[in-house]
Amino acid sequence: MSGSDVMVLDWIWSPTVMAVDLPENTFWNIAYACLIFVHRNSLLIRSLILYSQLLKKPPVAAPATTGKTPRFYPPDDVPKPKQSGISKHGPPKVRASIAPGTVLILLAGRFRGKRVVCLKALDSGLLLVSGPYKVNGVPLRRVNQAYVIATSTTVDVSGIDVSSFTDEYFARVKDSAKEGEEEFFKEDTPKPAVVSEQRKADQKKVDAELEKVVESVPLLKDYLGARFSLQKHDRPHKMVF
Repeated sequence: MSGSDVMVLDWIWSPTVMAVDLPENTFWNIAYACLIFVHRNSLLIRSLILYSQLLKKPPVAAPATTGKTPRFYPPDDVPKPKQSGISKHGPPKVRASIAPGTVLILLAGRFRGKRVVCLKALDSGLLLVSGPYKVNGVPLRRVNQAYVIATSTTVDVSGIDVSSFTDEYFARVKDSAKEGEEEFFKEDTPKPAVVSEQRKADQKKVDAELEKVVESVPLLKDYLGARFSLQKHDRPHKMVF
């Protein structure tokens, strides 16, 4: 600021001028002082104007990327869709020791300790097994391969047709009849499981072929009928099944 500008501002804001009547050229002095202020602080005023214009503008979406790095970043944060944590997994891989016809030992469930014959692996990774039912009481059912022991005993089950058995075949049927509050408290005993006639017919059809295969192998029927158990001094990690 030059010396003349300082003299004008000091004269405008001096107590003497503010206390007495201003001369006729006071308006021009004030106008001249404002011009000096605008000229000396033009950068600050431009920044304030640009900032007020940015506040009035709506947020601008980021332009579509063309594979090149943009020269400028967008002024506002553009929301990005969050990736879902759900991913599609394939069916579990079946162990190499388990194949159709392998005799398995069940380790969990109501039939634990029973020996069954593996018929095939389903799309879900579960194993379709059968006792047969007349030999050890194990019906057609699905088991998890994590809860079985694969033995070295195998039978030929290539002649048994099990193509109709899928995961949907074993899906539970929802009961359409809903129980009321009175019926819920009256019946203390659980309802027995009802096996459909179709399931019984399929069991007989599969067991008829499976029993022929089992009887063709000496002592296999007795082996499947015996329950697996461990004694006090048995070491399962050293056993060969």
